[in-house]
Amino acid sequence: MLGALLQICSDSAEYQKALIYYWFCGGSFKDSPYFRERLKASVHVFGVALDLKLWSKAHYRKPSYRADLADNLRNVAIPGTGVPLSTLAHFRIAAWGFYVFINPGLCFLAALNDSRKRRQLWPSDIAKAFREHLLEPNNWYNFWRINSRLAAWHGYVTNSEDYRAENKWDFLKRGVKVTPFLKEPKLVCKHKNEEGGMGIEFFKNAVHGGDWIIQWALSNDNFLTELLPSEAPLSTFRVITASWGGITGKSGVKALSCVLRAGRQNASTDHSAVMFNVDTKTGIIGQGLSNAHWYRIGLWNAFRCPWTPPPSFTKHPDNGKSYEGIQIPDFQAKLQTCIEAHEKLCPEVPLAGWDLALTKEAGPCLLEANLSCNFFKGSFDQNWYFEFIRDYFVFCEQQERRLK
Repeated sequence: MLGALLQICSDSAEYQKALIYYWFCGGSFKDSPYFRERLKASVHVFGVALDLKLWSKAHYRKPSYRADLADNLRNVAIPGTGVPLSTLAHFRIAAWGFYVFINPGLCFLAALNDSRKRRQLWPSDIAKAFREHLLEPNNWYNFWRINSRLAAWHGYVTNSEDYRAENKWDFLKRGVKVTPFLKEPKLVCKHKNEEGGMGIEFFKNAVHGGDWIIQWALSNDNFLTELLPSEAPLSTFRVITASWGGITGKSGVKALSCVLRAGRQNASTDHSAVMFNVDTKTGIIGQGLSNAHWYRIGLWNAFRCPWTPPPSFTKHPDNGKSYEGIQIPDFQAKLQTCIEAHEKLCPEVPLAGWDLALTKEAGPCLLEANLSCNFFKGSFDQNWYFEFIRDYFVFCEQQERRLK
């Protein structure tokens, strides 16, 4: 009991001292005395520190990093709290207090809950679970935040034009295989039962300087149509690729992960979907995974929300069809589409998430690029990934020194 308590106190103290080192002592990631032999912990804790280090700095798609946090965390809550994480983006002191004091407490509660669920309530088991939650978390949210922090920091210190690839119109113009778009100057839509100048909307095409990208609605190809429920939306694969090209003197792109977002029946888009992991070496679909408990906002949802993810599954809930073990046809060629897009559109961007559609009308094509990308719980080589992130953090630190 005493040993477990001492470990919990020691991990908490080292976590807090590391944050103080980065925030108030101008500490260097490369030379940090904290977690020197634990790469995953060093990357995670420095990533937490980056939230405040980047707070008021310009973001590649927003006026500041804080503004980007406020926009992109407003529908995400730590499970069981119901409080949108964008709340922390309003005041710097609130974010500081959360990371230093509240986060360790929440990690301790999560460790207790994990131990209860696993029926492993020995103090040593609780201490081990606490260390994982605080210093080496494995949930999708923390990987997403590492990716987003790296994109924000790298975009700031390099000011690379490659980050324009996330703009949907710039993306379509860059000469890779994308969803087709119309070139008519303007489109008008009229409601069939309204008159007197009402129920009419005009859309000026981005091709001619307008704000709207006008496209045909595409449908899933025969392979996906056989798997999906009736009236499912266009369903995409989220492929994450990593590029060394953002570090001076390096090059090369590889695919890290792939997830099938299988749309729900009668949904408009695959933002309402169940996700299945895909093996990037074989193209074989694995088990289904969910992170829906992270999107339960509000007091009522806080009481009803589970703290832990639901069990994995193999079948689509709307049609009962099993996906596990099915191989995606010509999968490596489809992955290569994403690798080549990263090489051509944004080789200087460290990580990119590609929404790859398999369409009946245009074949495999890309809908958009996401540069603060989300693995969506897809599996990937974590050892390679953390070494990759470490090298980029060191590079960004060097670049930032040159800016001063």
